[in-house]
Amino acid sequence: MSYKAFVHRLLEWYPLNKRDLPWRNTQNPYIIWLSEIILQQTRVAQGLPYFEKFLKNYPNVDDLAFAPTEEVMRHWQGLGYYSRARNLHQCAKDIIEQYQGEFPKTYRDLLKLKGVGSYTAAAIASFAFEEQVAVVDGNVFRVLARYFGIPTDIASGPGKKEFENLANKLIPKDNPGEYNQAIMEFGALQCVPKNPDCENCPVKTGCFARNNQMIEKLPVKINKLKIRERHFRYTYITCGHELIVKKRGGGDIWQGLYDFPLEESDIKFSSDPDNVLLASDLKDFVTGIVYNSEKTYRHILTHQRIFANFVRYYINESFREELKNWADRNDFQLVSIENFENLAKPKLISKFLNDEK
Repeated sequence: MSYKAFVHRLLEWYPLNKRDLPWRNTQNPYIIWLSEIILQQTRVAQGLPYFEKFLKNYPNVDDLAFAPTEEVMRHWQGLGYYSRARNLHQCAKDIIEQYQGEFPKTYRDLLKLKGVGSYTAAAIASFAFEEQVAVVDGNVFRVLARYFGIPTDIASGPGKKEFENLANKLIPKDNPGEYNQAIMEFGALQCVPKNPDCENCPVKTGCFARNNQMIEKLPVKINKLKIRERHFRYTYITCGHELIVKKRGGGDIWQGLYDFPLEESDIKFSSDPDNVLLASDLKDFVTGIVYNSEKTYRHILTHQRIFANFVRYYINESFREELKNWADRNDFQLVSIENFENLAKPKLISKFLNDEK
């Protein structure tokens, strides 16, 4: 099957099978950009409620740019990959300050925006401005690798270049946005990673992988990612209706989010609460300690596996001033439980707090 026929079949398939998603019914670059950032590393079913919430709270780029950072991070809470939220907010500010509130209209200029890579730039350029530039995401890699029989590692630099070159040869001059949507949707619904419905595929006759029994072998991705295992022990310190929290700094996961005083180890912590070194100088003010070392919260990230335990310290309210001084010395904060509800926090912390209710 020729390139032209392949493209034609996908464009025929798309309107008959596409999902009705809100960002497909517009050429507004803000809405398209917002959806693409939210859907990075995120399934549509998970990302859709976040997209709707962001669009409701920030219906245009001005509203997002002038929103408080803490508020933006709180709305993002639970979606993960929090650098996306920070970049999203900064990008909105840059568009206001550097582009007078208007999105750049070309792929090349869109790449200059904070947090916008080649895929997102191509999506905005083609969907909003009909620029003839191909999107290449995981779905596109899979469709092209299987149909054209490409054995190159998609995670390698040369592999990405090879697929991008092919994708840009295929994309039609007329209605490039529709074609980009079509091939991505085709990969998401038809040419799925496992057990695709090849017998009902509109391009099955020309598919290299189907004709050579290589469906499960393509695309090729050599995983070089090392998984790091981390053990956290949080000290959850409450004093009446207040608790101790810490804002996480840069250089690690969950930057800018709030959690509790933390000890970390490469191995599982001892089950003895007396081994909690972090708050050992609070022992004189403690009215109770609860530590169930067997209750472990597990949090899975792309490159890390986190196992967290919580030690609970109850501090008598008569020692509030001593606790406040301790917090100040250790770069912690004493905040009300009510105010902490409004701060952005890792999903793992939210899960623990829900169990505490």
